[in-house]
Amino acid sequence: MTRYDVFNGDADGLCARQQLRLAEPADTVLVTGTKRDNRLLARVPAQAGDEIVVLDIALPGNRDALLALLDAGASVRYVDHHEPGERAQHPKLQLLIDTDPQTCTSVLMDRLLDGAARPWAVVGAYGDNMLAAAERLADALGLDAGRRARWRELGECLNYNAYGVTEQDLIYPPAQLARALAGHADPDAFIAAGPHVERLSQIRRQDLALAQAVAPRHCSEGARLHLLPDADWARRVFGSYANLCANTEPERAHAVLAPLRQAPDGAGSTPGYTVSLRVPAGAPRTAHEVCSAFGGGGRARAAGIDILHDVEALAAALASTFPERISSKQTP
Repeated sequence: MTRYDVFNGDADGLCARQQLRLAEPADTVLVTGTKRDNRLLARVPAQAGDEIVVLDIALPGNRDALLALLDAGASVRYVDHHEPGERAQHPKLQLLIDTDPQTCTSVLMDRLLDGAARPWAVVGAYGDNMLAAAERLADALGLDAGRRARWRELGECLNYNAYGVTEQDLIYPPAQLARALAGHADPDAFIAAGPHVERLSQIRRQDLALAQAVAPRHCSEGARLHLLPDADWARRVFGSYANLCANTEPERAHAVLAPLRQAPDGAGSTPGYTVSLRVPAGAPRTAHEVCSAFGGGGRARAAGIDILHDVEALAAALASTFPERISSKQTP
C-alpha cells in the first residue's frame, strides 16, 4: 500500500498537511506544486488499496481524476474550501468541503483534529489572509503579540512562495518546504531551524516594494486593476500583493495581473496574464463569480484566473460590478 499526500503548495495546503502529519505521522509520497498548479490528482498513479489525502485543491478540475482513482480501488480523504461545483460521491471517498468565507483548509483540518496541531492552523489561516479566523485560533491558544506577528509573517511567506507560473518562479519548491516543516510542532522552532523564513521574508519585501511602485488603473471608484510588468518578481508576488491591496483598501475590489512567461519563440507577443482577484465583504458578486466568467474560479472573496487574454474585458467587468466603494456599514 502506498500513501499519497496531494496538497496545494501555498500556506493553507502546507499547513493543513503539517497538522495532519503531526497528528497522524506517515511515510507519504508528496504531490504538490505552485499555487495555481492544482490539477494534481491526475499525477497520482494510485492502485487498489492505496490511500490518498487531498488538501486545498478545488474539486472541479480534479473530479474526473478523483473518480478514476476511486474506481481503481484507492480510498480518498478530501478536505477543501473552494467552490466544488457538483460534489463527487463514492463509498471510498470522505469529502469535507466548506466554502464559508471565514474558513480555509487549515481551519477545517483544525476542526477535524480537535485542535491537536492548532499552531499550524493559525499559521495557515494567516497565510491564506483569513485574519479573523487566525486571530480566533490565536486567542484560543493565548498567543502573545510577538508570536502572532512571527506566525503571521511565516504564513504570509509560505503563501508568497507558492505564487508563480511555474516552480522556476518560486524561491523554494513547495515539496522542499513541506519536508523542512516536518516534525516541527512549534512554528517558532521551524523559524529558528533554518534560513527559509528569513530568505523568503527579505525577497518578499523587495518584491512588494516593486509592486507598490506600479501605479494602479482606476477602473471605477470601487475597483482597481494592477497590471504588473513582465518579470519574475511580478509572477512571484502578485498573490501577496493582492492580499496587501485588499487589507489596505478593503472597501475596493483589486485585480492584480502578472504576465505569463514569454516563450522563447514568442516574437514579443504576450501569451496572456494570470490574475488574482480580491473583493470586499458584502460585494454584489463574489470573486468566484467574476473569475468564473473568464474561465477561473476560487472563493467568495478571493479567486483567480489562470490565463486571461482580454484585459479590457476584465477591466469593464470590474467597473460595472464594483462602481462604488463598499463601506463597512454596507456589509452584512
